[in-house]
Amino acid sequence: MQYIPIILFSVTLNALAQIFLKRGVMYFNNIQTTAGNLLKLYLNAATNYYVLGGLLCYGISVLTWMFVLSKTEVSYAYPFLSVGYILSAIAGYYFFQEHISLSRMLGIAIICVGVIIIARS
Repeated sequence: MQYIPIILFSVTLNALAQIFLKRGVMYFNNIQTTAGNLLKLYLNAATNYYVLGGLLCYGISVLTWMFVLSKTEVSYAYPFLSVGYILSAIAGYYFFQEHISLSRMLGIAIICVGVIIIARS
């Protein structure tokens, strides 16, 4: 129970990485992906602040997750990763105007119930 804040910090960073990467790659939607311009695409991604921010969030998230795994049971910590689905769905809705259908909302509610049950175990 004492590691839940650290677990949620790691999961939040992971979801934030998804949002940064999504924002970063939106710049490349109009670029045709061919063998000839693949290197250019990689160079553009490597210098995109959103992509770099996403990779940084991933790196910190992985290091934090390694700490979590050293202190808790994997069967306890791992299900908390599903909170990332919730965070990314909410962020996608607000930042990218993505549609959240009724079935997705139901799935998110089920995930919430499952995480609460695991957290109390």
